[in-house]
Amino acid sequence: AVALAADHGGAVHLHLRKQVGGKRYGITEKFGYNTIGYNKTKVDPADMQSMAALTGDKYKGKVAIYDYYLPVIGMAALAIGKKTADLTEADLPALRDELLKMKANAKLVGEVTASQTALATGEVDILVGGGEWVTAGLAKENPALDFSIPKEGAVLWSQSLAMFKDSKNKDMALKFIQYIMSPEGQARLATSSCYWGMPANTKAALTDDQKKVLRFDEQPGFLTRAQAYPAPNADLDKKMQDMWTEMLQAK
Repeated sequence: AVALAADHGGAVHLHLRKQVGGKRYGITEKFGYNTIGYNKTKVDPADMQSMAALTGDKYKGKVAIYDYYLPVIGMAALAIGKKTADLTEADLPALRDELLKMKANAKLVGEVTASQTALATGEVDILVGGGEWVTAGLAKENPALDFSIPKEGAVLWSQSLAMFKDSKNKDMALKFIQYIMSPEGQARLATSSCYWGMPANTKAALTDDQKKVLRFDEQPGFLTRAQAYPAPNADLDKKMQDMWTEMLQAK
């Protein structure tokens, strides 16, 4: 196990500990959610507390879908009351139906830049699969952008640091990890220009405004409703990708 900086001890959210069989193999540095991103001046924020808003008629044509199959299939699973870790081939028909309902409401399906731009410019008002990684970095220019963790939950993404067992620079690697996990390093990582995210260290040196944008104080509750990305075996993964392709081609 890597020895961490003293001010980091116990500060990582328990949900994010990277351990197998009680042994630590890495440490989470940054995390966030694939969930509902939206423009709070264009939609009713109360509606964004349920995934039902993604398939209802109220916002038809005002929705974009992030073009990455695993997190959005995870959201579809949550919407129909399934756990992302327990998905099997038997769940595919219900997941397919949910995805097709989302697609019927969508104006576009796009990768990171296209979907983020569509939300930021007002081309759409809701982004399925969005989250703080889309909205927080744009909040200064467009404070109307926000995200929700609906009652059904959200899909959790996370980044971790690990050291190669055979590293010839273990001291430097450890110092780098300790810096990234320090309050200063965590604040810089959380607000990096590529995309914002939640720092794993609860003592991250963020400003009050930055914490507000990231919904920092709400994280314990958010994490209790979050589930990991689906982790299908090779056969199920192929079937999920085929299902996603079918959704992309649907009208």
